[in-house]
Amino acid sequence: MTADLSPLRLLLVTLAGWVNRHQPEVIEYLVEENRVLREQLKGRRVRLTDDQRRFSRMMADAQDVD
Repeated sequence: MTADLSPLRLLLVTLAGWVNRHQPEVIEYLVEENRVLREQLKGRRVRLTDDQRRFSRMMADAQDVD
């Protein structure tokens, strides 16, 4: 098999590499943001609207989270 790096394939490989390197930074930021927000709640319950609850459930179902 030849190592054919067409411009499209090169672009896709480059994009995949960038996403692979960038994703842990985004996750780290979101984890820290959640920690700060939870600290601000100080144990109080989060009040969600029906739309927010539906959206949260839809996202959880998409991730197979129970």
